[in-house]
Amino acid sequence: MPLFEKMLNRGTARRWAKAARNAAVTDLTELRQMRSSARLLRSHLDRLIHTADERLALPAIGSTAFPRPHDSDWHWRPELWRGALPVKGMSTVETKSMLGNEVTLFHDCSFSELTLRQIRNVREEDLAPYGLRLDVFRFDGSFLSLVVDLPGESIHGLRRTHLIRLDCIIELEKPIEIFARLNVRHGPNTEQIVRELPLHEDEVMVEFDLAYSKLNEKRAEAAWIDLIFEGPEMNQVTLRDLTFSRRPRAEF
Repeated sequence: MPLFEKMLNRGTARRWAKAARNAAVTDLTELRQMRSSARLLRSHLDRLIHTADERLALPAIGSTAFPRPHDSDWHWRPELWRGALPVKGMSTVETKSMLGNEVTLFHDCSFSELTLRQIRNVREEDLAPYGLRLDVFRFDGSFLSLVVDLPGESIHGLRRTHLIRLDCIIELEKPIEIFARLNVRHGPNTEQIVRELPLHEDEVMVEFDLAYSKLNEKRAEAAWIDLIFEGPEMNQVTLRDLTFSRRPRAEF
């Protein structure tokens, strides 16, 4: 910052400090004008502080760093966990509502008492810049799932010899069961592999072994993950991180 600008900023700070000290005895007409100017200035400062806190906080925005198998040939963290979304969240979430371009919430509630929002991760142990928080109040439906669309790179060169790995960091207000289902569409068919997330373990990770599927390798078109929540009523679920990787199975 140039010296002149620094001096100007110090002068402005002194002027507002003096105005604050004299506010109790300032003429009301002048005080009203100063209040309007102060409110305008405060809105700019609040926006600056908010943006600065977000950019300077760790982990760094846009980070794709996370542990993965050394022999992985593809790895990915969805955009919601990498950077700020234009729309941070929504309430009374209707089924098929999307947060960002890759995450969709599905349910069959007659009346939605669900909220979905992106949060900033600031804990020392977090690697993902952002997380996702799902609040469930009264729930009169039979299913609740969060769908994450995998990018085209996930199926490029996909073989039945591949393992697809999902790692996540999850916080629960109270214990529930969560299942992960991998879906791979190939031609008119869709292969599905379901795994229960080991929420009682320190490392919450599952692998989908495509050797047990009937995947037509030449016709793989799209892939997505369903996170299925069992008995979610009156609970708060926070997904601090969600990452994927792919590696060839070891040959014996």
